[in-house]
Amino acid sequence: MKTLIKNAITLERLMGGLGDNQMKVNLVVEGTKITQISTSQIHDDFHQVIDADGLFLSPGLVDPQVHFREPGMEYKEDIESGSRAAVKGGFCTVISMPNTSPVADHPHVIQNMLARAKEVALCHVYPTGSLSINLAGKKLTDFKALKAAGAIAITDDGKGVQCDSLIEQALMQAKQVGLAILDHSEDERLSNQGAIHNGEIAKQFSVAGIDSDSESKHVERGCALSLKTGGRYHVLHVSTEKSIAAIRTAKAQGAPVTVEVSPHHLLLCDQDIKIKSDQTLDANWKMNPPLRSKQDMLACQQALLDGTIDAIATDHAPHTPAEKALDIEIAPFGIIGLETAFPLMYTYFVKSGKLALGQCIDLMSKQAGALFNLDCGRIKVGATADLVLFDLDNCFEVNEAFFASKSKNSPFIGYQLYGLTRMTMTAGNIVYQQG
Repeated sequence: MKTLIKNAITLERLMGGLGDNQMKVNLVVEGTKITQISTSQIHDDFHQVIDADGLFLSPGLVDPQVHFREPGMEYKEDIESGSRAAVKGGFCTVISMPNTSPVADHPHVIQNMLARAKEVALCHVYPTGSLSINLAGKKLTDFKALKAAGAIAITDDGKGVQCDSLIEQALMQAKQVGLAILDHSEDERLSNQGAIHNGEIAKQFSVAGIDSDSESKHVERGCALSLKTGGRYHVLHVSTEKSIAAIRTAKAQGAPVTVEVSPHHLLLCDQDIKIKSDQTLDANWKMNPPLRSKQDMLACQQALLDGTIDAIATDHAPHTPAEKALDIEIAPFGIIGLETAFPLMYTYFVKSGKLALGQCIDLMSKQAGALFNLDCGRIKVGATADLVLFDLDNCFEVNEAFFASKSKNSPFIGYQLYGLTRMTMTAGNIVYQQG
């Protein structure tokens, strides 16, 4: 298959240049690779021609944290439906978390996930292996065996590692096999089985609150142990001002520490949680870590703008409508985010002038991929043809019908956004296209 994409707008930076000036390009994809790029028209015989006039050409996006629920919870999401959501959002690569059933704590689970992804996924799906057996936080898994099976990182995401000595051992063992530890930072003694941030909204609605120190104490611990051991420590879905301060200090000290933030922690705080008609709180605003204080939200924004943040992650966590209709104290944590992540970032940070478009794309492609030693985020001859066309000029509304995921648990329904995906190409194949 030989494909021409013509008249696309992109940035010099994304073509390997230094600036963020816009340029119009034409490129040829043959098989899985980009074989030709030109600023002039390309004349040849093609199996298909895509006229991208007025659309923005981006490298395929990379999401460092998704929950595709397969195996074991396919009623919420599976690898096929999750990948449909990913490519609709412009993501060509996702990193899946191990809190499946069974847990991805054994090589055969990793191998089965990769085989299933090869069979049905519309994007590249890289699994992670769990840090501890059955996510129990008691005994380390065999990191070497998990890596050999295809695990791209190690994490107990979904649960914090409560034992200090275990996380230290994990950092040392992960360093030996060349993998990063991804940390869901939560000290359960301080989170105390809460449902939302321990602030005024929790008090007003008599809901058990989660202290922000439950995150920052474990981030401080992880940063210190990373500096001590030299192990790569990545903070998942950072949400507090204190956590960010600890990360800044660790980076200044030379520790191999990285951090991601999710769009919902950049744009929402606990005061934004929707109140339902029965005067209870809507669980579609419940995630872990929770929506924090406005001060924490603004600290996350500042960390994004000053370069402290290394990547954007959705923490895509699907649940059924029935589960999210439960009382907020017993409903599961998590929201979906693959389809809305780029539009939210573009609308509220790029279009508003706070963040350059090239920086945004880097945070969601090149820099996100670098966390896992993936070479991506640039449009160049010889690169795998993971490409996206975005419509940056026309507004659209997020509604339930918009989502490709099996689930609809998003707090952003009703939002008017820019940055709709018009086409996604994974490894040379058009896997999503909208009119």
